[in-house]
Amino acid sequence: MSPDPLPSASKPRRPARGLAHDVVADLTQRIQTGELRPGDKLPTESEIVRERGVSRTVVREAISRLQAAGLVETRHGIGSFVLAPARAPQGTLRIDPATLHTVRDIISILELRIALETEAASLAAVRRTDAQLDEMRAALDDFQDAVGNQGNCVGADIRFHLAIAKATGNPHFSDFMKHLGEAIIPRARVNTARLAGDDFAAYLYRVNREHEDIYNAIRRQDTEAARAAMRTHLSNSRERLVRVQEEAERPPG
Repeated sequence: MSPDPLPSASKPRRPARGLAHDVVADLTQRIQTGELRPGDKLPTESEIVRERGVSRTVVREAISRLQAAGLVETRHGIGSFVLAPARAPQGTLRIDPATLHTVRDIISILELRIALETEAASLAAVRRTDAQLDEMRAALDDFQDAVGNQGNCVGADIRFHLAIAKATGNPHFSDFMKHLGEAIIPRARVNTARLAGDDFAAYLYRVNREHEDIYNAIRRQDTEAARAAMRTHLSNSRERLVRVQEEAERPPG
């Protein structure tokens, strides 16, 4: 039996975001069906590249999304491993990320994040380990690479905020961030830069500078600077969306 023909060179390439979604869907199904069990190591980055015919950037984005969803954890230098399913007790806070559709919804989540993540950054500055600091640095480096190559940096953004939550030593912070997943990044829901009339590349570089300020404060173990830098970062996103919302609600004329 002859092998399937190779795709035509003229066939449009799928966006990296769509390819990452396919990899996430495949690995999620393998986890849910028990083919990959808690504690199992995921196929290596190189193996997924060969199996799926995608780039390493696509694989890293997919793994970042699985981390954000709480399905896997990555141990640097070793690989990514399947986590046991989280079982939330009755009566715990439940926010369905799938219901966050409007600008007003996203503003509400940002206000909640400002309250939680400013303190998370402060705690991380005191409690972080060198390994956790390395995780933050790796996420920021991937973010910078994605911006420079005009790639999708949502996954790296999530990893950075999740690394800070983990560095608090309080699992409730990271559980909350994992639960929200991509919903913690406003531009994963709406094109905030376009809505606010900003240049997208300049917007991402500004976000990256804000991330660097947070990272440097945590690295120095400066609790007040870490708290202030995180508040500035999240408040900037909130204020941008508030302006968009006010403009949309302003009566014509």
